[in-house]
Amino acid sequence: MKVPVSILVPTRNEANNLPRALASVHWADEIIVVDSHSTDGTVEIARSCGAEVVQFDFNGKWPKKKNWALENIPIRNEWVFILDADEVLPPEAKEEFREVIAADGRGCVGYWINRRFYFMGRWLRHAYYPNWNLRLFKYRLGRYEKITDQATESGDNEVHEHVVVNGPTGRLEVEMDHFAFPTVEIFVEKHNRYSNWEARVALGTIEGGHLQHGMVTKRRRLKSLASRMPFRPLLRFLYVYIWQRGFLDGVEGWYFARLHGFYEFLSVAKTAELKRARARYTTTPPE
Repeated sequence: MKVPVSILVPTRNEANNLPRALASVHWADEIIVVDSHSTDGTVEIARSCGAEVVQFDFNGKWPKKKNWALENIPIRNEWVFILDADEVLPPEAKEEFREVIAADGRGCVGYWINRRFYFMGRWLRHAYYPNWNLRLFKYRLGRYEKITDQATESGDNEVHEHVVVNGPTGRLEVEMDHFAFPTVEIFVEKHNRYSNWEARVALGTIEGGHLQHGMVTKRRRLKSLASRMPFRPLLRFLYVYIWQRGFLDGVEGWYFARLHGFYEFLSVAKTAELKRARARYTTTPPE
C-alpha cells in the first residue's frame, strides 16, 4: 500500500544519481521529477521508474525550481517531501512517513530530517553532522524563503534557501544519506556556484517573507553575524574542524574543513569584487 505523500525531485542531468534516489521512495503515492531540460537520460530514467516529469524554465531570478513546483504543479497529496537527486531515504522512512501522515502530523505541519554526508569514500559523522533540513510538510503551508529576487548566478535550484512553514514542526527519527560530493572536483564546482550566491546575497538586503520559523531565523542571525567578522575563511575551517569535531573524521574531515574554508574565502573575495564593481559603476555610470 502506497504512502499518501508526494515526492518532489528537482533535477538537471542527474542520470547517475536518480535511479538510487527514486528507488528509495518507490513506496510513495506520487513522485514528481521537476527537470531543467536534461540531456543525459534523466527524463527517461524518471519515467521508467513511474515518476511524472514536469519541465521547468528558469527566468534567471525568481522563483527557483522547488518553489515554482510548489506553486504551479497540481499536487494530489496534502503532504509533500522534497528529495534531491543525490539523496537517499532509508527503508525505515516508509513506515515513519506513514505513521506521521496518518496521525495528521502529530500536531505538526512540517518535519525536519537529518542528513549525513558521504565524502572521499566515507561517511562523515562529525563534520556537517547533524545537518537538519525541513523537507516533509503540508505543502499548502510551506514555501522556500525568498532571500533575494536578484540574479545570483548560482543555478535554478534552491540550495541555501530553507523551507519555512506556517505552524509547529517536529523531527523525524530516520536520517537521509547525502551523496552531494562524490569527488573533490564536484565539491569545488558546486561551491564555486554557491559562493556566487553568497556574494550577491551579501550585497543585498534579505527580504523576509510572510512565513517565519525559529530555527531558520536563528541560522540567518548567525550567518549575518559571521559575515561581519574578520578572518572568515579561518573561522569556517575552525568551525568545521574543531567546533563540529571534524578532526574525529580523520583525514577526510581535515580535507572537508579545509575545502569549506576555501569556499568561505571565495565568498569573501567575490563579495569584495562585486562591491568594487558597484562603486565604479556608481562613480562613473556608463553613457
